[in-house]
Amino acid sequence: MIKQLQCGLTAVALIVATALAVSPAKAQQKSEISLSRQPGIFYMPSHIMEKRKLIEKHAAQLGVAGVTTKWVTFSGGGAQTDALLAGGVDILNTGTGNLLLLWDRTRGGVKGIVATSAQPMTLISRDANIKSIRDFGPSDKIAVPTVRVSTQAIVLQIAAAEAFGADQWSKLDVNTVQLGHPDAYAALSNSKHEVHTHFSIPPFTFLELKNVPGAHVVLSSPDVMGGPLSQAQFFTTTKFADANPKIIQAVRDATKEAQDLIRSDTRQAVEIYKEITGDKTAVEELLDLLKEPGMMEWNLEPQGTMKFAAHLFKTGTLKTQPKAWTDYYLPVAHDLKGN
Repeated sequence: MIKQLQCGLTAVALIVATALAVSPAKAQQKSEISLSRQPGIFYMPSHIMEKRKLIEKHAAQLGVAGVTTKWVTFSGGGAQTDALLAGGVDILNTGTGNLLLLWDRTRGGVKGIVATSAQPMTLISRDANIKSIRDFGPSDKIAVPTVRVSTQAIVLQIAAAEAFGADQWSKLDVNTVQLGHPDAYAALSNSKHEVHTHFSIPPFTFLELKNVPGAHVVLSSPDVMGGPLSQAQFFTTTKFADANPKIIQAVRDATKEAQDLIRSDTRQAVEIYKEITGDKTAVEELLDLLKEPGMMEWNLEPQGTMKFAAHLFKTGTLKTQPKAWTDYYLPVAHDLKGN
């Protein structure tokens, strides 16, 4: 695992070096913007932005006409970060862990725009013997979107440090396997699959608890973090941001409009989410889901990210310790009350 991680980081370093070496001519204002996200209702603001062409709308209001957007869905954050550094996409919508790792490895060459959601993540198991993280044995597999670096994997590390001692933060890394949320849900639903546990996000959290025999909660992210944690945020390269400041502002404005719609007309927001994603869950079921504790945490400001960063620095994953969350967010967000 360590050897694979080292190889992966070497590959990332090479991509980073290539990305940073791109000539200024490449960093020109763009009219077609490509954005990526992962599956799940965490990303509902992005579905509303796509359906209603909100980035295009706000860019035009800022004097940038003719902007178009292309949205791409990846199963995990790792594939998204590779795509960003290779120039395949312009802006990502994914987890705090990936933002911090890229900010660190590019020496500030990647930064956040705004957060989009901070709903709870939930560690769910169908194994009756696993009631807490102390119960995992060497052969018990835990599905996460990206091993070691996804938000779920890092929250699991923080939980392990609290349960087993600060020097045991990586104790459960060997148990993690990489599966996108839909595939992890399928694994839990198959009683013969070796993966019995999934660090899940909505709506998969609720689908698993409802449909998988024996599924139960082991822990949730608010238990570990002491409050909400931004699971999804938009981020990009500073080179792109510098060349496209009005697009960056348009992303912020569009995100706020989408979040406002979720709060003011939740039914319409859910219907848009279903249309864009093809989610077959009934509207009423999704509306009930959004009434659960913590499910309306749709905020622009980053939440819980400094505790996250402190863990990554303490464990050596980050080489630079941020002094404040504004270190890894662009100035467009600095007026917000983040943490």
